[in-house]
Amino acid sequence: MTVSRRATGPGRARGRGVPDATVARLPLYLRILRALAEQGTSTVSSEELAAAAGVKSAKLRKDLSYLGSYGTRGVGYDVAYLVYQVSRELGLTQDWPIVIVGIGNLGHALANYGGFASRGFRVAALFDADPRRVGELVEDHEVLPMGELAPVVGELGAAIGVIATPAGAAQGVCDRLVAAGVRSILNFAPAVLAVPDGVAVRKVDLSIELQILAFHEQRNAVPGPVPDGAGSGPGELVQTGRRSRA
Repeated sequence: MTVSRRATGPGRARGRGVPDATVARLPLYLRILRALAEQGTSTVSSEELAAAAGVKSAKLRKDLSYLGSYGTRGVGYDVAYLVYQVSRELGLTQDWPIVIVGIGNLGHALANYGGFASRGFRVAALFDADPRRVGELVEDHEVLPMGELAPVVGELGAAIGVIATPAGAAQGVCDRLVAAGVRSILNFAPAVLAVPDGVAVRKVDLSIELQILAFHEQRNAVPGPVPDGAGSGPGELVQTGRRSRA
């Protein structure tokens, strides 16, 4: 997964100067912390949390220090409070209405995904340019025509748009989302989007991830050293059986 962000300063997220690399790791920490909370765990050490996240404990402590959380020596971090801190930093203590454009197979799957609500996101509207899709009910949402995109986005106050269209339509959809006031876009289309300053884009390209895995599978099948830099790519973690990189 790759990110494009404009006008936020080099390597820094908006707000209190949290580095982009730290922001990218916070959702992983949150997932682990929520699992610990569900298991009834009340405290966790930096070493335990770092091991579960696949990072060094010094890096984890540095990441959490940006949130103002330093833990207690000999005790560790309060799991429930850390869940709150990370959720607050990620903006998940409020409800985020999102709109999905492109209701094909992938769009259907995203609209039906039940995990959004528990993570602070609400699918608020669905759009498609195909007249045959318009009017279809998906998870109690009626698929709307693209002509209604701008007024509906404005009415909902939606700041996040998801693009699940074919590559050729992605840039046009992106332009319409931005014109409607959307400032954060999750792009599943296999296309690179051009966006103005102040608009953040996260790109998810499953074919690229599979190709990277195919590269490592091929290297694992052939004896010999893994070349330096083989772990670089858009994914968060590459694990080859010889070494892993966070």
